[in-house]
Amino acid sequence: MAAPLLIRNRNYRLLFTAGALTNLGDGFTVLALPWLATLMTRDPVAIAAVAAAARLPWLLFAVPAGVIIDRTDQRKLIARADMLRAGIVFAIMMLALSQPTPEAVWALAGLAFLLGSAEVLRDNAAQTILPSIVAPGDLEAANGQMWSAEQLTGQFIGPPLAGLLIGVGVALPFGLDAAALVLAAGLVWLITLPPQLRSSSRFWSALVEGVNWMRRDVALLRLAVVLGLVNFLYMMATTITVLFTQEVLGLSAAGYGVLLSVAAMGAVAGSLSAPAVVGWIGSQASLFVSLGVWGLTYAVIGLSSSAVVVGMAMFSLMVGSMLWNVITVSWRQRRIPAELLGRVNSIYRFFGWGSMPLGAIAGGLIVSLVENEAGREAALRAPFLLAATGSGALLIYALFKLRLR
Repeated sequence: MAAPLLIRNRNYRLLFTAGALTNLGDGFTVLALPWLATLMTRDPVAIAAVAAAARLPWLLFAVPAGVIIDRTDQRKLIARADMLRAGIVFAIMMLALSQPTPEAVWALAGLAFLLGSAEVLRDNAAQTILPSIVAPGDLEAANGQMWSAEQLTGQFIGPPLAGLLIGVGVALPFGLDAAALVLAAGLVWLITLPPQLRSSSRFWSALVEGVNWMRRDVALLRLAVVLGLVNFLYMMATTITVLFTQEVLGLSAAGYGVLLSVAAMGAVAGSLSAPAVVGWIGSQASLFVSLGVWGLTYAVIGLSSSAVVVGMAMFSLMVGSMLWNVITVSWRQRRIPAELLGRVNSIYRFFGWGSMPLGAIAGGLIVSLVENEAGREAALRAPFLLAATGSGALLIYALFKLRLR
């Protein structure tokens, strides 16, 4: 029997450990950033703007980032991006140490935008470098382990720990995030790889080459568009979760962290079980299951006032999300030629992730508009119910049009 991937592959072990550290730090920030925003203002639009600013770089920079990744040493790019992120998180920590004011939320949004910009390069490069580190037959296992570690550290451990740390000081989670990013950069720098095939085309020519490849692959393009709509709905709903948990469920920062940890347990379960599920019902049916689960869980959250029920729904939501991720990421890594992987993967994520800031803004606007007509609680429920309806429509489309070939 072959040794586990983490034991027999040094480069993968370094990348995996670095990813776990960065995601632990991200887990601190995923709770502390919106919580810091709520200390500055209770305006749902302003809070949504912070979430949108963190995702906006995926809309603006994902496509050109792919060209940079295909022309650059990806190992060094990941390490440098993590060091840049550490500096930005340190700046957020300094902002948190200052007296929070309503005006400061816009400075927070600006720093969130810079943090997201570095993340675009880092995350795309990490997905692109993986096929150079593990064998094709190990991709499902590697992606499943990476997603599991991301959720375990970034959602299960990080948020509840951040909730406790906020009780000491709201700046503390950001300081620990910066330290984790510096350590992760050092681990990535230790990775040793053979010379990688790099694009030698001019920037614009290389970009057009990636766009043309994506345009010709109808199955990949449809999958990217569906993911974009899925992520729009996800951000529309979850951007206001921090207010929903405070005002509808009555949770503290620590309670909110526990809720996120329950969701992370679902993500870990989904990541680890995905290969078995795919082997049982196939990749195609697994995608349909993911879409169906999303619609049901959004509806449950939107109709419930119980933290326990909402936690169970969030657990199920993340099981479906990780099943989708493991299937589609592995499928793309095999399907796209190595010399085009950075560009085409970035174009895919432009569609898939570029919609997220739009969804975040939509969530804040929906709450603001519905509140005037139906009251605060109904407004905080509305994005979840709309996301349930949208997910149902996407499932119907996928049943007829979405095929993994």
